[in-house]
Amino acid sequence: MMTGEESLRIITEMINKTKFDIRQGSFYLLFWGWLIFACGMSEYLLEKFTDITHPYYVWFLVIPGVFVSMIYGFVNGRKARVRTYTGTLYMWIWMGFLFTATVLFIIQSKRMDLVAPYILLMIGLPTFISGFLIKFKPLIAGGICFWVIALVVHFAGPSFYSLGTALAMLIGYLIPGYMLKNKVDHDKV
Repeated sequence: MMTGEESLRIITEMINKTKFDIRQGSFYLLFWGWLIFACGMSEYLLEKFTDITHPYYVWFLVIPGVFVSMIYGFVNGRKARVRTYTGTLYMWIWMGFLFTATVLFIIQSKRMDLVAPYILLMIGLPTFISGFLIKFKPLIAGGICFWVIALVVHFAGPSFYSLGTALAMLIGYLIPGYMLKNKVDHDKV
């Protein structure tokens, strides 16, 4: 039979484990933040300063990125000792984004040059909700940032899509991602 102290310790450990697992999402924020930032900046720079005819080909780097994310998630999911409702919800929110983005790419396959504001708009929602799930205000602000930048690039026009996307990733993913990573590292101590 467990004592009250042992029960409380186990409950506290489970709560802390859940927080830590969710905050490991900093990997995804940093991985996708840097990948999309690099693609956006590369397209912008190639378009403005070279005579390359298809600078948007850099976006094909996203395809292996999806596989890296899935493998990382699968490996870490198998290692997890505790599965929580919040962790499962977090995963399915992002899977929903992936499915929605895939359908958008299929629908817009003839006009991929117009997709950026829609992707920024869509990515705002799971980012915003994820911030609430892990109670992390910088990520909530990141979601709002995606919505604002989606509006800005829509009205600014296609010539600003790649630069706007890079900026959105910097503010919406990379800054919160590093803040979350530092919080996780600090919580480990």
